[in-house]
Amino acid sequence: MKIMTFNTQHCLNFLEQKIDFDLMAKTITDLKADIVGLNEMYNGGEGDFLMQTAELSYRTGLSYSYFAKAIHENIGDYGNGFISRYPIVKAETIIIPDPSPRRTPGGYYETRCLLKATLENGYTVLVTHFGLCRDEQENAVDTIINHILSEKCILMGDFNVIPEDSILDPIRAKMKDAAPLLCNDGLSWPSDKPRMKIDYIFVSPDIELISAEVPSIVASDHRPHVAEIKDEQ
Repeated sequence: MKIMTFNTQHCLNFLEQKIDFDLMAKTITDLKADIVGLNEMYNGGEGDFLMQTAELSYRTGLSYSYFAKAIHENIGDYGNGFISRYPIVKAETIIIPDPSPRRTPGGYYETRCLLKATLENGYTVLVTHFGLCRDEQENAVDTIINHILSEKCILMGDFNVIPEDSILDPIRAKMKDAAPLLCNDGLSWPSDKPRMKIDYIFVSPDIELISAEVPSIVASDHRPHVAEIKDEQ
């Protein structure tokens, strides 16, 4: 089974600075992904901002989809998406608590969420997008830890932290990072000349990782991150 995490920046073509569903869908299909976690997606707006997750589901042939709203903006709801080749049995949106009080004066804060989907093949998938401020990230980790399962569990997304950051330690204590299988440095942002690895795929200890890659693709402002696992079903 091929897993992919992809911050699409609301399906914005990084080089041309326009909404480009064809490019985002091609990126997904070219990498032969079976399940895809999507960050920075719009839903319920107008035109190009109407049901972006469902649009990518249709264009990629990954027939099952779910959108998880984190916030509402003037042009629509905004959050994480998930598309899948496998039927979704149950899905929910878990809001990550906002820090109170905020510890970073002048910092950019934005409510974030955790998408949780249970698939018909028995896997549980968690998709998230960390905030930029440390107290937001701490709340995100606490939320995720409460929803990680010990078996057939996949966690992915844009974590906005580098691999050396100790904030990932509680997650790594419960899950395996796909990064050791990367054949390169795994730098994922910005996509044209990446200097940071901030996108991750983690799996529960029972899942066998076969390969991992951050391909040199410039579609969104993030490069996609993919991993293949041995499906035991």
